[in-house]
Amino acid sequence: MRNFHLAGRSTVHAENAMVATSHPLAALTAIEVMRAGGTAADAAVAACALLGVIEPQSTGIGGDCFALIQPRGEGKIVAYNGSGRAPMAAKPEWYLERKIHAVPLTSAHAVSIPGAVDAWATILRDHGKFGLDTLLQPAIKAAEEGYVVAPRIAFDWKNQFDKLKKGTNTERYLLPHGRPAVAGDVIRQPELGRTLRAIAKDGRDAFYEGPIAADMVETLRAIGGLHTLDDFAAHTTETTVPIGTTYKGLDVWQCPPNGPGITMLVMLNILSRFDLTKFPTMSVERFHLEAEAARVAYMMREQHIGDPAFVKVDVAGILTEFTEQYAGKIRMDRLLDLPKVSPPMHPTTVYITVVDKDRNVCSFINSIAHGFGAAIVSNKTGILLQNRGAGFRVQPGHPNCIAPGKRPLHTIIPSLVTKAGRALMPFGVMGGQYQPVGQVHVLTNMVDYGCDVQEAIDMPRGLHYENIYQLEDGVPADIVEGLRKLGHQTTRLVSPLGGGQAIWIDWEKGTLTGGSDPRKDGCALGY
Repeated sequence: MRNFHLAGRSTVHAENAMVATSHPLAALTAIEVMRAGGTAADAAVAACALLGVIEPQSTGIGGDCFALIQPRGEGKIVAYNGSGRAPMAAKPEWYLERKIHAVPLTSAHAVSIPGAVDAWATILRDHGKFGLDTLLQPAIKAAEEGYVVAPRIAFDWKNQFDKLKKGTNTERYLLPHGRPAVAGDVIRQPELGRTLRAIAKDGRDAFYEGPIAADMVETLRAIGGLHTLDDFAAHTTETTVPIGTTYKGLDVWQCPPNGPGITMLVMLNILSRFDLTKFPTMSVERFHLEAEAARVAYMMREQHIGDPAFVKVDVAGILTEFTEQYAGKIRMDRLLDLPKVSPPMHPTTVYITVVDKDRNVCSFINSIAHGFGAAIVSNKTGILLQNRGAGFRVQPGHPNCIAPGKRPLHTIIPSLVTKAGRALMPFGVMGGQYQPVGQVHVLTNMVDYGCDVQEAIDMPRGLHYENIYQLEDGVPADIVEGLRKLGHQTTRLVSPLGGGQAIWIDWEKGTLTGGSDPRKDGCALGY
């Protein structure tokens, strides 16, 4: 139990249903949907659609979506891959002939076909009681009537001001006063509202065919894109089975590649070889082991993971032989000698976790990649487009090399913990490349150190990224110094590492316990 003499945040408790999101209005929307008879899937889609309006730097209908859903919290878990593909004209040779050796972050080439809307429709078809006509209404209202900008969103808006000034249609749509939005500003997006109304009326086809798709294609081709109407019309969501591992008696599940959830599972498999309880929660040893596990796992990801429709990904071998090969080499007195890994992206996102009264469990994540995506807004429809395609390599032979119709190596990962087949905790941590590390940090905080969900989320964090250990201000100076003595190059972060949400299910008591991240405007609500 936290010290109530100190400022902090308590866990949220409920019996019937619970949601945790990165914004209070999204959490309230999800609760209202479930009170009206909706499922966890209904609540997640409604909350996410709203976040696509009121948290535009992180998500929207111009992005991608992944989800794990377990009906009634028992038995089969379904994984949904709503990531978009490269245009059919996006051949690596095209880029190399033009001396393009990496996909520019704010170019039309960074825009893969947005997968979110089709994913929402697919998830609702399988697990919802309501349709997009009902669930998009809160988002439509916010876009047309206006919403009040929250503090963390204003912080991100200010940080992306230069990017927005240089973008395509971004000054018109996202800098209405010629400056970044500040906390308390009221923002209206009538064009986006009309687009959402069309999707509410005619479903996912309104987005992938007809005038809306034509506007996106026209916008992209005018700035050099290779996209066609056929690319949009051909998009589909993949429904598949999750991949997983066991950590200290708990089963941990992730979406399979092209999602990067296997990175988190490799980290867990490595850390399971060590007794973390020998070291304090905040200690040099704990942070060192987490960094070493991350370095190995991220090296694996960059060398072996791509779209399995194009390359063979040996999931079983990676989780066993690969892990064994490197886990035994980790030392407590120095760093492993590993090749430098420079992942191509460090984006943002929103994560939503929902459990309804029937204990349907939804772990749901949606993203436009970098803050404000590609900084490209479609001409007439107000859709801010993702830059997920910048995650591709332009390197023939690499598993993540761009190719026609291929999905890029992603960063967004919803997670679900079960025991004996029953859901225990749907959870996720936002923050691009940080997500696998963040999930491991939260889970080990709970399993190894006895934290509740809120304490586990609040705990100071670090990310070993591009050979630099980036540490939040909450990491004490003596730990930073100890890491340097082991050979880690360290730096303090300018922005905090993502956010996170979690819900713990107590089947014996029949209760739910939720936590949300104060690094964003996080909110957990239950009833």
